Amino acid sequence: MGSLTGKVAWVTGAGSGIGQAAAVALAKEGATIVLTGRRSAPLKETAAMIKKAGGASEVKPGDLMKAAAVTKIAKEIEKKYGRCDILVNNAGLNILNRQWAKLTPADAELVIDGNLASAFYCTTAVLPMMRKHKDGVLIHTSSVAGKVPSLLSGPAYSAAKHGVVAMSHTINMEECVNGIRSCVVCPGEVATPILDKRPVPITPAERKRMAQSEDVGDLIRYVACLPPHIVINEVMINPTWNRGYVASLQRGKS
Repeated sequence: MGSLTGKVAWVTGAGSGIGQAAAVALAKEGATIVLTGRRSAPLKETAAMIKKAGGASEVKPGDLMKAAAVTKIAKEIEKKYGRCDILVNNAGLNILNRQWAKLTPADAELVIDGNLASAFYCTTAVLPMMRKHKDGVLIHTSSVAGKVPSLLSGPAYSAAKHGVVAMSHTINMEECVNGIRSCVVCPGEVATPILDKRPVPITPAERKRMAQSEDVGDLIRYVACLPPHIVINEVMINPTWNRGYVASLQRGKS
């Protein structure tokens, strides 16, 4: 048996990238996985990967930027399983025209809702279930841009991811007395589909040097498997070949 046997994990943004990798890793530890994202087809691909690995999962598509949709899925999870032990708040997005000179109110709303509001909705939906069991782990995918404001990621994305970091810490401040733990993961560059939205294209060679989805997925698995008396409040994970560091070194030599 895996260390998460008998646990129920809700993974958002589970159709690709970090969410998919985390879902598979948690399933291998024995957790039953509820897979959520906006499109059914990628979620079904993740479910097939989990089944091949011997795990169990269920596909529940939905638009997490809509509070009503989040509430509906959470109620279905509680009705079927009676619990949600792990929430992986991974859903997120970015846009191509992200600079202030190009940013529109509609695009700002999209990025903030997709990265911050959705995380709040899912968190508020699962906390009552976790309080009932005096146990629960919430793991939120933020970004290095959630620690250091980044023009590369754009102002809306940076602001939203800073909000995710703050949200996670306040959960620990209030819910520690209920046995609930919250961890915010701040990855640097990870070779996921969100890179396709970069204004400057990323080459295949550059992607190979970045952190991979499986690297972050395994970190999420590790955090979820920690004993109940321990919380990792915040963790950063970066590729060794850090393009920001390398660019600074090159500027220093010029």
